[in-house]
Amino acid sequence: MDQFFKKLIQEIGEDTEREGLRTTPVRAAKAFQYLTKGYKEDINKVVNNAIFESDNDEMIIVKDIELYSLCEHHLLPFFGKCHVGYLPQGKIIGLSKVARIVDVFARRLQVQENLTKQIAESIMEVTNAQGVGVVIEARHLCMMMRGVEKQNSVMKTSCMLGQFRSQNSTRTEFLSLIR
Repeated sequence: MDQFFKKLIQEIGEDTEREGLRTTPVRAAKAFQYLTKGYKEDINKVVNNAIFESDNDEMIIVKDIELYSLCEHHLLPFFGKCHVGYLPQGKIIGLSKVARIVDVFARRLQVQENLTKQIAESIMEVTNAQGVGVVIEARHLCMMMRGVEKQNSVMKTSCMLGQFRSQNSTRTEFLSLIR
């Protein structure tokens, strides 16, 4: 992959033999592989059986999970925070696994709308919850650095499944608790 980055750098008119750029193609290739490692990760291996029996039926929320992703349209970063809530139904998931699931999907070429839905559907599937809510708030460098160049714009997306969709009181409780 480093040859692709070398060619890209040469195509913009740079000298890949100058001191500051000699090893950049290798570093850039490693960085890109890290930023897209979600393609190589399996949700079941990430969860690693960290699903536990529980009689808790009250809402569980993990708030302000940092996320970093790459826009699939421009390959530029977007970053922000993700809030995940679920209503358990006999099972709870290990706390760190929620953040790891966010990372699996964020570390792929993405649009925020799909990322939000993928996280919600995955949490719903692995926990068999009564409902799941996911809200993402992110800043997109493709909008900040180029195009309209709006520095203070924040995109918010949500996905509500199960009781978070069908019961207004559940959705309202979740949204008020993540504020």
